[in-house]
Amino acid sequence: MIQAIGLTSNPRKELRAAVDDVSFEALAGRVTAVLGAPGAGKTTVLKLMLELQQGRGVACFRGRPLHRIAHPSREVGVLMGEVPGHPARTVSGQLRMLCAAAGVPARRADEVLEVVGLVGLRDERLGTLSRGMDRRLGLACALLSDPHTLVLDEPSDGLSAREARWLHGILRAHAAQGGTVLFTTNDPKEAARTADRIVTLEQGRVVADQEAADFARTRLRPRVAVRSPHAARLGALLAKEARSAQRSVEVVREDGNRLSVYGSTCADVGETAFRHGILVHQLADEIGDMKPVRAQAEDGGSGSGSGSGSGSGSGSDGDGGGVVGDGGTPGPAGTPSSNAVAPLPPPIAVRQAPSPLRPLRYELRRAAGVGTGYLTAAAVLVTSALLSVILARIGHTPQPRLLAAWPREFPLPPAALGAGLLGAVAFGEEFRHPALATDRGTVPRRLGLLAAKLLLASVTALTLAFLTVGCDLEMLYLVYGRELTAIPADWLSLTVSWTGLVVGCAWAGVLAAGLFRSTTAGLAAVLAVPVLVVPLVQKVWEGPSVRTAAGFPLRLRELVMMQWPFGGERFLTAGVRMVAQPVGGALMLSLTALLCAYLLTTLRSRVR
Repeated sequence: MIQAIGLTSNPRKELRAAVDDVSFEALAGRVTAVLGAPGAGKTTVLKLMLELQQGRGVACFRGRPLHRIAHPSREVGVLMGEVPGHPARTVSGQLRMLCAAAGVPARRADEVLEVVGLVGLRDERLGTLSRGMDRRLGLACALLSDPHTLVLDEPSDGLSAREARWLHGILRAHAAQGGTVLFTTNDPKEAARTADRIVTLEQGRVVADQEAADFARTRLRPRVAVRSPHAARLGALLAKEARSAQRSVEVVREDGNRLSVYGSTCADVGETAFRHGILVHQLADEIGDMKPVRAQAEDGGSGSGSGSGSGSGSGSDGDGGGVVGDGGTPGPAGTPSSNAVAPLPPPIAVRQAPSPLRPLRYELRRAAGVGTGYLTAAAVLVTSALLSVILARIGHTPQPRLLAAWPREFPLPPAALGAGLLGAVAFGEEFRHPALATDRGTVPRRLGLLAAKLLLASVTALTLAFLTVGCDLEMLYLVYGRELTAIPADWLSLTVSWTGLVVGCAWAGVLAAGLFRSTTAGLAAVLAVPVLVVPLVQKVWEGPSVRTAAGFPLRLRELVMMQWPFGGERFLTAGVRMVAQPVGGALMLSLTALLCAYLLTTLRSRVR
């Protein structure tokens, strides 16, 4: 069950809080709807419950708040908005990536695809899916980890009537198996048709918390719909009898031969029509402006009228009717529906044991599932090769900078910028996808995931660095011959500096994107190193003061110039030389600050 207690959003400036002291319960085995007009605060309530937005109050899932659950994705399946995966990722690739994140077998993706009817679209790109198919994929993502609770934000928005009935049947089937279902909607008819209990919001406050039958009776204004060629005469008789009996009955003449009778029943209207010999073509209970729920008489065919037939219907195929539940299980009104529902995916009997390779598997699927990395690498290699040829043509460029395609006017070489960009996009999926963002046991505040991202970013950066140098050498050889392809004498220290620069930029992108939850912030942190941090470091080292530290890099190198086994002093010297350089020192300073900030936010989220 879900217990929401005192949920209140933080007000913005002079505006009132979007949600103010919202409390309700959603019981296991039942479907609960949060109903409200656009802007009533429905989505904010869900974000507060899932800890995706700061505020006051607490929401407990089977007695525990979300941040106290070791694996939230196994407890709560979430569908909010469109599936925000990369448009170039395939349907199957998206689900397999989420399988790796949640620690469930990859075959689970095929099971949920079969349930939601997307097996034939498994190789389609997310960017090509229609609204209905996107909703189906979102539901598949929510069901992936076999959660006990489903939290869905307007899941039927934009769906056809047939797709909406299918979706409601899935929700009803999940509740029938003992699960908890909570969804939001702005359609009172949908809430009455689908839910067992309805919580109504207005301007961020709870104004009603009712069973579906009570909601339909008190808030949807039930009525009797009548169609008759003598509608005017029948309406007058009904009004006259109501005045005589001193009953509160309202008769409203609709378009054509249709009447809407409020405060009466099908039996009373049918008896009046029968007594006065009025032909009735239709007599049905309706709720709000829904289509008929129980058609009591259709096409009476004789002048004597037909007032109270015993047939029952469920409205047309377009909308279903009343408060009848979908999917072959009894609805809130106790009337079963004949619609067949696809079975839910089988429960996960055995969970995989925690493994340090799980974040790495997720990272590999995330990075290899789209062409961003490949396109970035290709752009870096082409740009570097062209720059190296242009710089060689102009002249006056040192050999190391020529091989790295690094003009003095550029803050960073293309390879370092490309590595920083790939590092910055590493956290993009987690902050867009609610199924990942809510799972604090996996992302984004998990050191195992951070280690996997740093490892993959390092391998990618090293590959990019060596490919860049190799392509530059090959282009210089093809254009100018062997004159510019000589290996520098201090190649070891240059190699350490080059790889350290590229890997450091990749790490800065990863840490900054994870800390600030933004890909743009990650790339900005990479560019800030040569543009802002390097001048600041140089000013600190060489600025006027009573005692300066201008000779620190030289003394540091002298300190470590000792004999190390297996020639280790050469590698240590190369590393010290890299750190002693302005860019290297600034990069180390930035990485240290970013890592400490990330660890601080991680510890804070764990003790909350």
